[in-house]
Amino acid sequence: MPQGPKTIRCLVSGLVQGVSFRYWTRQTATRLGLSGWVRNLSDGRVEVLAQGAEEATQSLRQALRDGPPMSQVQAVECFKEPNSEEFNGFVIRR
Repeated sequence: MPQGPKTIRCLVSGLVQGVSFRYWTRQTATRLGLSGWVRNLSDGRVEVLAQGAEEATQSLRQALRDGPPMSQVQAVECFKEPNSEEFNGFVIRR
């Protein structure tokens, strides 16, 4: 029986703003076939909401630990979320 999409919310801390983290996340998520969004938080973290195949969400979770070359990721906290809405593509939210 096929399973529906999985949704995860991740909070990434460290040097993750001002280093193209959101653009890198959008590119990585799109390559993995995920939909959702990424945004900067006022406390310096980046928040990611991603929806898609479980294997793809796990791959994104792992990639977030590394981040783009200029970032310095200190922690990644991810949580499963209910599939309350469906997204069309992966966007950067302001």
